[in-house]
Amino acid sequence: MTMLRRAFLPSTADLLAFEAAARHQSVSRAAEELHLTQSAVSRQIRQLEEQLGTALFHRVRQRVVLTDAGRIYAADVLAVLQQLSASTQKTMAFASTDGLLNLAVLPTLGTRWLIPRLGRFMALHPEAMVNFSARTEPFDFIGTPFDAAIHFGAPHWAGAVCEYLMHEEAVPVCSPAYRDRHQIRTPQDLARVVLLQQSTRPTQWAEWFELVGAPTALALRGPQSEHFAMIAQAAVSHLGAALLPRFLIEQELAAGSLVELSDQVLTSTDAYYLVYPEARAQTPLVKAFRDWVVAECARGTGSD
Repeated sequence: MTMLRRAFLPSTADLLAFEAAARHQSVSRAAEELHLTQSAVSRQIRQLEEQLGTALFHRVRQRVVLTDAGRIYAADVLAVLQQLSASTQKTMAFASTDGLLNLAVLPTLGTRWLIPRLGRFMALHPEAMVNFSARTEPFDFIGTPFDAAIHFGAPHWAGAVCEYLMHEEAVPVCSPAYRDRHQIRTPQDLARVVLLQQSTRPTQWAEWFELVGAPTALALRGPQSEHFAMIAQAAVSHLGAALLPRFLIEQELAAGSLVELSDQVLTSTDAYYLVYPEARAQTPLVKAFRDWVVAECARGTGSD
């Protein structure tokens, strides 16, 4: 680990005074915000300028205007102070509970499948706190706050353990109005309607058409969206037919806003995995979440 050189570390008080004065372009307003005197704020800014060996402000009548060096430094100082504030808040949150789990999830899976079931995990582990962030691509756990991630793809992630959760079974759906308007009765009829495309599954429609023995020439055409939730809403809004994992559209199917157009299911070759760093494999909360989510998937995708 690189040692910090203290000579290049200004005091936090000096940085706060400089940031406030830079934001307000006024020493007096900075003093009001920080509950200090104007002379105290001016002294802190002067100390910082002496340490840096450069002027940070031009003094223009009652205002202060950032120099070129000051403008660049102000942006960096603001980013550092925001990061320090966020880190402090995160540590305080961790200190207030017996366990904090930072989880990276696929957006639609998180909102439509995981979060509705999370109450069962919290009932088993009331001391836990789970934070969510959306991630759609693999990343390096080093340098991130994440304890684990839910990933769709192959079970390969450098330096991490991949626990199988489930495969994806996609079914063709559309709104009842769209089905009736376009007289969709057979899989072959789907070749002449708008096909809503999932950008991370670009060949999915072609694979489904091949499965049912229908022509695949037009299977790659159609408007694309990155997230399943967007495609589901587009289908509900009568914009086309979609090929969606059944477990992500349970509510729409139950409500009748989407209807299945065929009983032919496309099972993915890839799958969902819980992924976590090898170094955290024995962390109690990671182990507890792993055991729970694996069991939850094993019991089926239907919610209680």
